[in-house]
Amino acid sequence: MGLRTKTALVIAGTAAIVATLIGLLVHQLSAGDQRKNAAHALDARLVEAVSAYASGVDNGALVNPRELPAALRRTVTERPVRATCLQHADGPEPVLWAATRSGRDVLAVRRSYVPQARALAGLDRVLVGSGAAVTALGCVLGIVAAAGAGRRITASARTAQRIADGDLTDRVEPRGKDEIARLGAAVNTMADALSARLEAERRVTADIAHELRTPVAGLVTAVGLLPPGRPAELVSGGVDTLRSVVENVLEVARLDVPGVEQAQCEEVLPSVLAHRAAALADGDVEVLVRGESAVTTDHRRVERILVNLVANARLHGAPPVTLEVAGSAVRVRDHGPGFPAELLDHGPQRFRTGARERGAGVGLGLTIVAGQARVLGARVTYENPPDGGALATLDLAPGS
Repeated sequence: MGLRTKTALVIAGTAAIVATLIGLLVHQLSAGDQRKNAAHALDARLVEAVSAYASGVDNGALVNPRELPAALRRTVTERPVRATCLQHADGPEPVLWAATRSGRDVLAVRRSYVPQARALAGLDRVLVGSGAAVTALGCVLGIVAAAGAGRRITASARTAQRIADGDLTDRVEPRGKDEIARLGAAVNTMADALSARLEAERRVTADIAHELRTPVAGLVTAVGLLPPGRPAELVSGGVDTLRSVVENVLEVARLDVPGVEQAQCEEVLPSVLAHRAAALADGDVEVLVRGESAVTTDHRRVERILVNLVANARLHGAPPVTLEVAGSAVRVRDHGPGFPAELLDHGPQRFRTGARERGAGVGLGLTIVAGQARVLGARVTYENPPDGGALATLDLAPGS
């Protein structure tokens, strides 16, 4: 149940309770006033009847009536008072009695209470109708109020989600000075702080990579001058790894800046991209095609993503590694220990491999995958299948 529904129900429920309480109060007060006025009028008639009876004049009073309510008879018999009693108050023919004792006789007068009962029933119908109308109005007002607050909260939540997805330029437009406006201002403050922090981190990373680029190029040249042998091979391998890390860091820095990287799209079959990636991966990677549909994308970036996913599967997983094409999606599967829980929960994080059992690495491969997918408008998901291994899925048309 959403916030709008809850708010509307609370307002409608409150209106219904208030209307019910007011209706009961009005009913009780009206019934009491009716009874009091009718009893007062009937008592005045009883006084006249007693006076006429004492004078020997018949004034319509009933003498020792058998149908007199027993409770009223006991009251006037035990002590010399005038009393009234409503007989069959809930019945079809309610009667109001008034009685007193005159000597040894009990004198009584009565009057139909049907007009008062009908008037009270009419008042009850008006109260019920008014209460229903007030409840309906409260429900409408609750829906309107909840809809306005809900739209503002939803807008803030969507903005926060877009910021979390990487759009650090998006901001909430707070209106008013209430709690929702303060929430929007807090989201904007958080986004500003996060953007400044990431920008500082990106600049430091890019500056370090640029500073390393020249000495690394010098090392590559120097390695070529070393005499052939095992030492030269070891140095060459280390230099190649260092150069790859520097290039990856520079690529990550470029991908972190919105608008710097632009996709050059064309229509292509996913199976073609999968076979190219398998060839670029330079290893035993099986490509399976289980039906496909053409997509419009940047084939160079897709190949970069698939090569990184295959490299990650080889480095951290176990053979066989397969590329499976299904519709607009390409799945990379290995049979190793699977992705660590931290990666499944929070996604790839640079300079983290997630778990020791996943082997070596600096954690930039999947970070590049996420950045390139963001440029393409594609979606990459990670999961551990029930039968073991790790499965990464690149969906090139997530909205289809």
